[in-house]
Amino acid sequence: MAVRAGARRFEWRSWRSWPQQLGMLWRQSLQFRTVLISLGLSSVAILLTGIYLSTSVSNNLFQARLEQVLGDSARAVASAQQLVDASDATDRAAVLGVMNSARNAMSTGAASRQVAGFRVPGQEPSSVAPLDFVPSSLRSGVITPELRESVREHPDEQFWQSVSLQTPEGGTVPGIVVGSQLVLPTAGRYEIYIAYSLADAEQTLGFVQQTAGIAAIALLLLIGAVTWVVVRLVVTPIRVAAETSERLAEGELEVRIPEKGEDVIATLARSFNGMADSLQAQISKLADLSEVQQRFVSDVSHELRTPLTTIRLAGDVLYDQRASFPPATERTAELLHTQVERFELLLADLLEISRYDAGSVGLDLEATSLVHIAEETIETMSGLAEQNGTEVRLVAPGGHLPAELDPRRIRRIVSNLLGNAIEHSEGKPIIVTVDSTSTAVALTVRDYGVGMKEHEAALVFDRFWRADPSRKRTIGGTGLGLPISLEDALLHGGTIDVWSAPRAGSAFRVTLPRVHGRPMGESPVPLPPEDAGATRPAEPPVRPVDEAEEAADV
Repeated sequence: MAVRAGARRFEWRSWRSWPQQLGMLWRQSLQFRTVLISLGLSSVAILLTGIYLSTSVSNNLFQARLEQVLGDSARAVASAQQLVDASDATDRAAVLGVMNSARNAMSTGAASRQVAGFRVPGQEPSSVAPLDFVPSSLRSGVITPELRESVREHPDEQFWQSVSLQTPEGGTVPGIVVGSQLVLPTAGRYEIYIAYSLADAEQTLGFVQQTAGIAAIALLLLIGAVTWVVVRLVVTPIRVAAETSERLAEGELEVRIPEKGEDVIATLARSFNGMADSLQAQISKLADLSEVQQRFVSDVSHELRTPLTTIRLAGDVLYDQRASFPPATERTAELLHTQVERFELLLADLLEISRYDAGSVGLDLEATSLVHIAEETIETMSGLAEQNGTEVRLVAPGGHLPAELDPRRIRRIVSNLLGNAIEHSEGKPIIVTVDSTSTAVALTVRDYGVGMKEHEAALVFDRFWRADPSRKRTIGGTGLGLPISLEDALLHGGTIDVWSAPRAGSAFRVTLPRVHGRPMGESPVPLPPEDAGATRPAEPPVRPVDEAEEAADV
């Protein structure tokens, strides 16, 4: 059995997980939380009201019973006093008879058979005075010394005390003991105590409390049901709005909230639908503009290729014959050749970016070793590295086994990262690290050059962005290399991460899944690098000659 609560199901059988499931319901279900809060507050209010009513009823019952008991006791003692005052008994037997008659009169008048009498101590001894009489139910300390002392000291007053009375079954019931004095003309004064049971009042109070408890439970259930229904009427439209918002966020721009009635919820639905219509119109407009922009960039790039080819051919002719030109013309031919090459690179990058923007890019996957790609790229760019006085080292503890990659795009990523590192290394060494796990391969290009600030590192993948626009480009970059590299990595299902610090260099890490389409997990190369903050790389260890020779033999 399961009860639906929002989008989750409460599993009753797995009782060990009840606390966790209730906590989840509390966090996720507004309806459950509102009903629980309403029941909690209502329970507190009903409990306080019940305590007040129970206390009031108990006090009223006790007070009414007390007044009745005091009245009955006073009348019973007065009747007994009249009886003994009218008697002229002088011998012991007659006095005992009068006392018995007085006891019977008090029992009858007080409607209680629990009557006790004690001769007041301190009087002159009398041979005709009856003995004390105490029923078994009033023994064992029911009549306290404090009550007896009050009765002895104030013979004309009544005193009472709440006590617990023994029942024939061996239990106890609440009761009241009323004390006063009775004067026998020939025997002296006696303390008279009459006990009254409050069992009937206790039974009445229990019935009232039981009825109030049942009514409280029924009221709580009713409040819970009413709250559930009311909250459901309010929460259901909100849930529909939330689901509609999620569908809008997923790209279903045509979904809308049903509009019913003219209340606040209907107003919310109309406002939401109006907002969705406006968003759809704006998104459609932006999509059209984006499509026009992409088409414009693509068309311009294609159209520029024809005149650029003509310019390139003419420039090559001039560049090849520059030695026969005057110095100024020779320099002009060299500048023309350089800028035409840069223009060709820019056009190629613009075309590639437009393909990514249009979503018309595919992968040509092959089983390729990332180490081999890194070696080939380092070899290709060795001339540029020597020209800048930079040493490029390859450290490859892993990555030798083939992975599903597009070699052309991965080679372009490595070339862009290595070219940027050479440009900003300031002649310091560059470390290219390749490593792998069972699910991922990674390559890091680490330089120890100028580095970047944190806010600059966050912008390196923006199109046409440069950390220092005044800095001279040594490889004729277009400002699109890193954005295209990031798109290439994302197309593989991987990422490119960057770490950089001023005067401590930068590290760009490419992480790719070993098998395309599968999760790649954590990158096998750490970032920040282990030597973060160092201004130069650690020197590689020098092996003894015999070990080197042995390795060469192997």
